[in-house]
Amino acid sequence: MDSIDVVLGELPQPPRVTAEDVGLAVTAIAVHAAEQWPNGPRCRNDRAPHPCRLHRWGRRVLDRRGLTEHQVAGLVAEWTAPRR
Repeated sequence: MDSIDVVLGELPQPPRVTAEDVGLAVTAIAVHAAEQWPNGPRCRNDRAPHPCRLHRWGRRVLDRRGLTEHQVAGLVAEWTAPRR
């Protein structure tokens, strides 16, 4: 865990996971994706060790919503697809 994670802790989960929360979680996962660095995977957005706080939050939200890994991958792929 990064030192900021120790200080701030985990982000709180919403009391009920809504469609809006799912959208925010997919965005968090897509934006805070892993990038390989010489010292290991880092968050593409904030360079924290991967998975960073926002990526973990997004995963937990989608897990609570009951989405499978395949469904999450599909949503992230849709989010990252070029827009026409």
